[in-house]
Amino acid sequence: MAQKILLKHPQTGLVTTGFYGFSWTTLFFGFFPALFRKDFLTFVVGFAIYTLVAIITVGLGAIVASIAWAFMYNKYFTRKLIAQGYRLADADTANQLAASALGVSLDPMPTATPANV
Repeated sequence: MAQKILLKHPQTGLVTTGFYGFSWTTLFFGFFPALFRKDFLTFVVGFAIYTLVAIITVGLGAIVASIAWAFMYNKYFTRKLIAQGYRLADADTANQLAASALGVSLDPMPTATPANV
């Protein structure tokens, strides 16, 4: 079951939602959740690979790939956001659980400092 975690980019102030855990939407809809999350490169490459595997294995490989990707996608997506500079910005307990599940360090959110100090 997927868990939501709030992420905030310290420079831009943008807030988004990250996920970790099993992705039922990815299991049922393949790579379309990546498209809905504006993760276009993952959608295009994943859809191409998924289609190729389905053709080669007459659909059986696609079933296995769907199950495997459902376990991996939420973590992949959230770690990609963290690599882009986003930081965990939820409650302390939620941040600790998410950091542990994602395998990332729990960096404190940088605070704004006055320019003329």
